[in-house]
Amino acid sequence: MKLAFVTPRYGPEVIGGAETAARMLAERLCLRPGWEVEVLTSCALDHLTWENTEPAGTSVVNGVTVRRFPTASPRTLDYFALDGQLRVAPEVATLSETRTWVALNGPMCPGLVDAVASTDADVIACYPYLFATTVDAIAVSEVPVVLHPAAHDEPALYFSAFRRSFRDVDGFVYHTRAERDLMEDVYRIGARPQVVLGLGVNDPAGVGRPGGDVLGLGDRPYLCYLGRVDEHKGCGMLADYFAEYKERNPSDLALAFVGPVSAKAPEHPDIVVTGTVSEADKWDILADARVMVTPSAYESFSLVVLEAWTLGVPVLVNGACAATMEHCRRSGGGLWFDSYRSFEATVGRLAGDAGLRAALGEAGRRYTEHNYLWPSIIDRYTTFLEGVVARGRRLALRPARLDLQSGGTAYVREGVAGGG
Repeated sequence: MKLAFVTPRYGPEVIGGAETAARMLAERLCLRPGWEVEVLTSCALDHLTWENTEPAGTSVVNGVTVRRFPTASPRTLDYFALDGQLRVAPEVATLSETRTWVALNGPMCPGLVDAVASTDADVIACYPYLFATTVDAIAVSEVPVVLHPAAHDEPALYFSAFRRSFRDVDGFVYHTRAERDLMEDVYRIGARPQVVLGLGVNDPAGVGRPGGDVLGLGDRPYLCYLGRVDEHKGCGMLADYFAEYKERNPSDLALAFVGPVSAKAPEHPDIVVTGTVSEADKWDILADARVMVTPSAYESFSLVVLEAWTLGVPVLVNGACAATMEHCRRSGGGLWFDSYRSFEATVGRLAGDAGLRAALGEAGRRYTEHNYLWPSIIDRYTTFLEGVVARGRRLALRPARLDLQSGGTAYVREGVAGGG
């Protein structure tokens, strides 16, 4: 059985939830006897510019065959202007407007689309829903396509350009029940083959160095944020909340932002910003954190929550995020906040109660061990894919090319251009 993943970017250097999830699945599935895996992706690593920085052609990355294709053009300011216009009322944006948004969002990779159209794979897996590579691959593939939406409740999810893509998918693979419920509520695709799969968690790779030493904090207690330091991830809010917490509750508690910095790093005497760190340093920092805080309201899974629980570290999540709230409610492994007041109360309680932290962390560890170990994840995934292949492609496809922007093209099924 041959599976081809389609992702907008790919590689260990890519710090992104969906792209990292695709890589984790690909690297493990290629070890499964009887399975062949390749990845079709762009030559870009930066999702803000889509600049071609990697050489085109075929390489092997951690055992996975990766075929890279140049992007037709970098992202332009036109995208940001249209995005700002459409996100105000996404449900009423026209099909033409949302198709243009997909093209401007990119990456536009004509070579990748041609490779999908002529693939010898038995099944295509697109990851995530949001990008032109996914929309185009669904449109031209002559073999069954499964979609990992990695969806959360954001304006783009309601764009009519995605409605036809979702209708033409042969199966859906979700991270959480909350993601499945969201997709069903918006698109009524529950009759389609689907599985709530999740992801497995890697074994901790720390070397036993005290986390405070890695951070330069010594013996000070600290909260930890792990991931891209970005306003979209709630990092600005977390920094502001923590600064106010320290003003109202003086102590030696610190906050560490651990990960690549995409936005202006917060400045505060009790906040440490590490930038990108090694896997060993990441795990050592996480192991000694009092609490791992995930402030993002826009997550479809949040692997870092499960990584914290693997180490018995409790979590504090944004109450507006359905996926992380689902993890906390099902596991009993964390608390949540929905305002500064609730943030202050929960941080104060967690920071001062070692018994509570231990109980929450242990509940999270049991939940992770029961639900998110890689062997069972891969078993369920291969079984689902085999079922999709056995059923075959839902629709006969006749791709036609539609020019959406200067320097780039997108593919749509014949007859789609006139309606949603």
